[in-house]
Amino acid sequence: MIILDGGSGVRALQTDGSNASRIDILLSHLHMDHVQGLPFFPPLLDPEMEVHIWGPISTNRTLRERIARYLSPPLFPVRVRDLANVIFHDVVPGEFEIGPIQVTADLIAHPGSTLGYRLTEGSAVLTYMPDHEPALGNKSFPDSPEWTSGFQLADGADVLIHDAQYEDSEYETRVGWGHSSVSHLVAFAEMTQPGRLVTFHHDPSHTDSDLDELHERLMGRVVNGTEVVPGMAGLTIDV
Repeated sequence: MIILDGGSGVRALQTDGSNASRIDILLSHLHMDHVQGLPFFPPLLDPEMEVHIWGPISTNRTLRERIARYLSPPLFPVRVRDLANVIFHDVVPGEFEIGPIQVTADLIAHPGSTLGYRLTEGSAVLTYMPDHEPALGNKSFPDSPEWTSGFQLADGADVLIHDAQYEDSEYETRVGWGHSSVSHLVAFAEMTQPGRLVTFHHDPSHTDSDLDELHERLMGRVVNGTEVVPGMAGLTIDV
């Protein structure tokens, strides 16, 4: 079982009946909305479960030390050192394996050290870039692929889970915040040509109606046969 990020949703994730004795959590970065569920994820407190937490490397502290700043008093009563079944991995850009899954990690445009992940098993490919601003610093976006953040990770993926936070008008006042506008997402999808595009990291100020309208526009603009799938709780996709 591989889990992408550790936001509040992991608390409700059902691991019973999965027959898994090992769980791997791939953290894209350590902003609070991506790690706040970790202390409440039951397998972390289950000595029978081996939990591996992977996250971006830092120049001054290990991943374990950085997570320990959150998993310790006064923010939380349980300390990282009490979690004997948890193993931390500092990830540098490159490739590694988790069972039969080939994982490619690379830095992408978002404040702080942030990784995107490409997971491959056989011919099936899923790419995860929840917080991503591919047009940052590029006045002529889309530019050539080799100069586009995240291109190598997303190129030709069967499923691309990608940041879709802002309307174009909202993005104008939020350049550098680390998130994508609708137009930039369309351009990125046309460049990388995924089979399915799953919108993610919705702006919390957007209502369900706002998101419905956004997806209607996206479905009319993304070309190359890419299917646009609204990211929502409980969504299941076979890759």
